[in-house]
Amino acid sequence: MTALPGDLIDVLNAKAICFVTTLMPDGSPQISQTWAGTDGVHVLINTVDTHQKTRNVRRDQRIALGIADPAAPARYWALRGSVVDITEDGAREHIDELSEKYIGRPYPGFGAGEQQRVVLTIKVDRMHTP
Repeated sequence: MTALPGDLIDVLNAKAICFVTTLMPDGSPQISQTWAGTDGVHVLINTVDTHQKTRNVRRDQRIALGIADPAAPARYWALRGSVVDITEDGAREHIDELSEKYIGRPYPGFGAGEQQRVVLTIKVDRMHTP
């Protein structure tokens, strides 16, 4: 596992611009933009248990992330790793924390329909920053 550098942790604690790439069943890439955070060791993202990226990482834990500094978007990190945990525990609180960070209020979409939120914990194995 690659330790997250302090400047990346700072960006993840800010309003990081994050793109997530997972692998479809046929091996083709699937990419989506998402909010991101960290526990200081892993990258954490919050999603819905039925979304494509969640289905993909349940089948194949490999994941790639592109994370840009919102203050200087040309400054970015390309991360490769794996999802080491998928949990519903604390997912509602986590999405509210991310929402407060990104839009300044609790997550407005929580509870819409029958969605179940999950937190993906990502262990970074490789990292590149230009």
